[in-house]
Amino acid sequence: MFSGIVAGMGRVAAINQSPAGVRLHIVPPAAGFGDIKPGDSVCVSGVCLTHAPGSSDSHESPLVFDVIPETLARTTLGALTEGARVNLERSVRASGMLDGHIVQGHVEGVGEVTGVAFDADGCRVRVRAPRELMECVTPKGSVTLDGVSLTIAGVDVENDEFEVALIPTTLKVTTLGSLQSGSGVNIETDIVGRTVVHWVKNYGVAPR
Repeated sequence: MFSGIVAGMGRVAAINQSPAGVRLHIVPPAAGFGDIKPGDSVCVSGVCLTHAPGSSDSHESPLVFDVIPETLARTTLGALTEGARVNLERSVRASGMLDGHIVQGHVEGVGEVTGVAFDADGCRVRVRAPRELMECVTPKGSVTLDGVSLTIAGVDVENDEFEVALIPTTLKVTTLGSLQSGSGVNIETDIVGRTVVHWVKNYGVAPR
């Protein structure tokens, strides 16, 4: 489990084809990831991946992940190139603080940025989401974009779009600062709201 509070940006050092899909090599920030062990979970731009280095690795990158074709096809990780920046977060410890919201790292779909408007306080980003996700997008609720926990500032149900407001710190320390119209973003809706919607749709019928 994660909280959506990004610890820093990593750099993609190499993307190697493998029998399982691709092997992703990432250089993490200078601090905070030095003690990651094989088998540990790391959230990479919203996607929960398992650290899996091996003796055959030819790149000097501290973080190595195997990414299967399903993940490559359903998230923005399939479009990564060498040198690209990714948001990184370690899994939450039971004794730690949950500063954002409950994030599983299970991306539900890719949204498209349809507008970015800057102002003195930061910027507002408008995202078009797959229709099946919009019923779980609630005004003032939580959503995760590329692994970043955000508050939903507005919802446009008719156009399947929602807005989030980004403060200067978020723009500086995450990849969201480079978003522009047409960018793809990994979306994970709030698991609490998603659970309620699922129950009501499938089991919330009054007994006859």
